[in-house]
Amino acid sequence: MMAQWESCKQQAPDALLFFRLGDFYEAFHEDARIIAKELSLTLTARQGVAMCGVPFHTADNYIDKLVAKGKKVAIAEQTEDPKAGKGLVKREIVRLVSPGTLVQSSLLADKRNNYIAAACRLGALHGCAVLDVTTGEFRASEFESVEHLFDALSRYKPAEVLSNIKLPPEFLVHERPFLAEQTYLPVREKPAAALAAGTLLHYLKTEMRLSLTHVTKLQFDETHMALDRSTLKNLEVTDSLLKFLDQTATPMGGRLLGQWVSAPLLAVEAIAERQEAVGELLGKRLPLDEVKDIERLIMKVTARYAGPRDVWALGKSLGQMGVLKHALEPFRSEILVRERENVIDPISERLCSALSDTPPLRLGEGAIFRDGYHEELDRLRTLAQNSISWMAQYQSKLREETGIKTLKVGYTQAFGYYIEVSRAQGDKIPGSFQRRQTLVNAERFVTPELKEFEHQVLTAEERSKALEAQLFEELRSMVAAVAATIERTARAVAVVDALHALSVVAHEHRFVRPVVDTSDVLDIEAGRHPIVEASIGRASFIPNDTGLSPTEQLMLITGPNMAGKSTYIRQVALIVILAQIGSFVPATRARIGVVDKIFSRIGASDDLARGQSTFMVEMTETANILNNATSRSLVLLDEIGRGTSTYDGISIAWAVAEYLLTSPGKQAKTLFATHYWELTKLETTLRGAVNYQVAVQETADGIVFLRKIVCGGTDRSYGIHVAKLAGLPPRVVQIAEDMLRKLEAKGVKPKPKTNDQQLMLL
Repeated sequence: MMAQWESCKQQAPDALLFFRLGDFYEAFHEDARIIAKELSLTLTARQGVAMCGVPFHTADNYIDKLVAKGKKVAIAEQTEDPKAGKGLVKREIVRLVSPGTLVQSSLLADKRNNYIAAACRLGALHGCAVLDVTTGEFRASEFESVEHLFDALSRYKPAEVLSNIKLPPEFLVHERPFLAEQTYLPVREKPAAALAAGTLLHYLKTEMRLSLTHVTKLQFDETHMALDRSTLKNLEVTDSLLKFLDQTATPMGGRLLGQWVSAPLLAVEAIAERQEAVGELLGKRLPLDEVKDIERLIMKVTARYAGPRDVWALGKSLGQMGVLKHALEPFRSEILVRERENVIDPISERLCSALSDTPPLRLGEGAIFRDGYHEELDRLRTLAQNSISWMAQYQSKLREETGIKTLKVGYTQAFGYYIEVSRAQGDKIPGSFQRRQTLVNAERFVTPELKEFEHQVLTAEERSKALEAQLFEELRSMVAAVAATIERTARAVAVVDALHALSVVAHEHRFVRPVVDTSDVLDIEAGRHPIVEASIGRASFIPNDTGLSPTEQLMLITGPNMAGKSTYIRQVALIVILAQIGSFVPATRARIGVVDKIFSRIGASDDLARGQSTFMVEMTETANILNNATSRSLVLLDEIGRGTSTYDGISIAWAVAEYLLTSPGKQAKTLFATHYWELTKLETTLRGAVNYQVAVQETADGIVFLRKIVCGGTDRSYGIHVAKLAGLPPRVVQIAEDMLRKLEAKGVKPKPKTNDQQLMLL
């Protein structure tokens, strides 16, 4: 047996091996020590071999805990029936489980994709491929910059990454080696993307032994609004924004909405399509609450992972498609009309008429099919369940045929079924009776009919389970044959659900449909931050306008901390993202010229893993913006240059603003929030810079933040006022005010550096 274990272990040396022995999965040697430590289990030993085991029926819970810690687990099952032969039962690895290859696990989030990714470098190109095993979604993309590759990984948030390049720390938790020598798909136009995709498929098929019959198409990522890692993090796009928008009723819709939010559209026609549908759905309800995860259920069917309850849930969900199709009939928007045609139910009636109302989770754990579904199955069930009734009927029949009124038909565990006749009635025993046992006052017999019944009854349950397994496999194959239709239906449901979620948000929060076009205008009237407003209430939120165009390209926003500058610039970006995913937006009116990229430099943080200070992180992110922004981009800058001396900081901030205002091809729409009131001179120096400030009301007791963005710049930073509000001791505040008066009395103010000095700083 240990030689058998060793053979399995050699096939998966980097995995923890769960080795099936009867009703337990056992681990040995170092695997046992690791599992016992990670799961707080008892470590035992036998003949000097370390051992640790878990019951097979609860193994999934233990496997999930190991996978959550980034471990890979190999499952070795008994692949022979112990009753079918003698000697050691054959065991083989039947599957491997890792963070990116979960199929049935409590770790899977219903409304989030679970991607495994491959990232590679091929010459000067970088490739990325992601696959969600649970849905079959398979995508690849190619980049000239490694930073853009990292941005893609941030957008997909893979649970596991194969890579032949050094990845940033946030992707190293579940990193696997990249098999660079493997061949890749013949896609000449995108060789790096194809290398990543081919390697990923090879790894999953050969290393992880996954069935990928449901993976039928590789999609190359379409062009969409670029959101880099910093922007995704700073704007909390895939966290707070998605949580706010997610009013979906189905897992498919939730996952699709997440994809939309992280990849806003660039084509105004596609945006308008979604807007039309959202507008039609406002205030309407759709029958989606009874629909389960069709997408993952059909994946389980085609990959042969589905159990009886999975197929039953699929049938019940498909049974709702007729109701949904009818509910979509009144709508005339192009996308809803198109998706209505894709809502098809090819098999639910057959499934619901075949399967019981409460099928078991797994084969062999209960009745799968309804009575009347299959004649032989019904007969076997009747034999197993009604043997006492049959014996009584058979006894009556024999008494009538033989005339022996005291004849009995009985059963004992030791002798099986028998016919008992008293010695006094021995002369009436027919020749067809075969003597089985002699008692003091009676004889026991069997008949061919009784022997056949005994054989049938004793094997009925076993045969019933085998027949149910056969019938279930036939039913599952029948479902798999129409998988393409069901997958198309699942996609249609996801699209309708995601659009309906956007309509619910728009209706509840009084969003309006924006005009999205190809102009260079960003014009928002009474815009609101959707998440902050939802948190504090609409009555408490102060809306603000935004106007950016080629003549007013850079809004320089001054004002104190806590006044609302960061909230304001974030709300503008969120409104743009909402507009370009096809959503309505929190404003009175909005016109959005399509934005190709959004960049943000907000907040301060160290990157200790890379040994970078706060200021270095700030400059690195700023450099990324200046190197990649275009005239169609939206740039959010908050407190550039705060991590160094005042003179250096002002000079860098000035240089960044001037670069974005004057460099051909880099003249992005920019929101520049700063404490450096000295930068307000940009308005009179460079065309396109416009001063705005957060209105503050000074009172005898201090300042009041009005949260309103108004024209004009401020010549004060109000830092000491904010420090006082924060609770600094009065003595500290007094010293600071005295020092400020002394500095202002000297009249020394930093001057912007020359253009050459600015370029040197950059």
